[in-house]
Amino acid sequence: MTRKPRIGLALGSGSARGWSHIGVIRALEEAGISPEIVCGTSIGALVGAAYAAGEIGRLHDWVKGLRWQSVVGMVDLRMNGGLIEGGKLVDFFRAHFRDEGIALLPKAFGCVATELSSGREIWLRDGPVIDSVRASIALPGLFRPVERDGRLLVDGGLVNPVPVSLCRAMGADIVIAVDLNWDLIGRRHWMPGEAGPQAPGEPDGLLASFFTKWRATRRDDGGAETAGEAPSLLEVLSTSLNIMQVRITQSRLAGEPADAMIRPRLAGIAAMDYHRAEVAIAEGERAARRALPQIAELLGKSPPP
Repeated sequence: MTRKPRIGLALGSGSARGWSHIGVIRALEEAGISPEIVCGTSIGALVGAAYAAGEIGRLHDWVKGLRWQSVVGMVDLRMNGGLIEGGKLVDFFRAHFRDEGIALLPKAFGCVATELSSGREIWLRDGPVIDSVRASIALPGLFRPVERDGRLLVDGGLVNPVPVSLCRAMGADIVIAVDLNWDLIGRRHWMPGEAGPQAPGEPDGLLASFFTKWRATRRDDGGAETAGEAPSLLEVLSTSLNIMQVRITQSRLAGEPADAMIRPRLAGIAAMDYHRAEVAIAEGERAARRALPQIAELLGKSPPP
């Protein structure tokens, strides 16, 4: 008797763009595709853990209620190891489900972190769910590192932004991967106050200082391209991280390709736009639906209408 292939879902890193993972999961479930193995890096670990625990609906409701005031309220100006403590994200899990450990989750789950001292890729596949997620999302300079088993751990996106390899190692026969950062390099990001993705009534000052945005270039009357306003420190850091993430992702996926790729178009959402969940979720749904014919073919199913 032929064994049914085990489906793995590899949810990539991408800060606030990661809320689109919720939309991806919703679209897959609506199409009758329910992965048995869920792996995540950084924000992908957070969403993946909620999904593996059966709490994706509660996470959806919570993130849709986030406002810019809530996000700014997470900023810790003491800068003690990171700009954001990360406690509010962790508090969501503590308040909404009982952490009995990764081994007892309804779906198989694993996430990726990076050992700060050595740069080694660390696979977290046992122990408390919340502690594992907190380590995986510890983006250097933004979230404080996490100590676990005598090691300081930071964001897994530094070494494995889309954890296809972990999905394979956990027994997935078919891996559906979600890459959140593929379109970040060379794309113009929206500035506060412009029409488009910026939320109406959102203040320009405080948000602009914390939320990473590209400055648009402009041309003078002679046709020469000149730079706009000089980027802030956070913009430079964020852009550098974007470049690193894109290049590492390209390299890892070239050697460890997924069977199906879902690539939401998220260049208009900055790293700290956690309050824009509705936009990200909708794009995640659209991207997943675009990939459904390919996924259905892999699974031997009829393509969706």
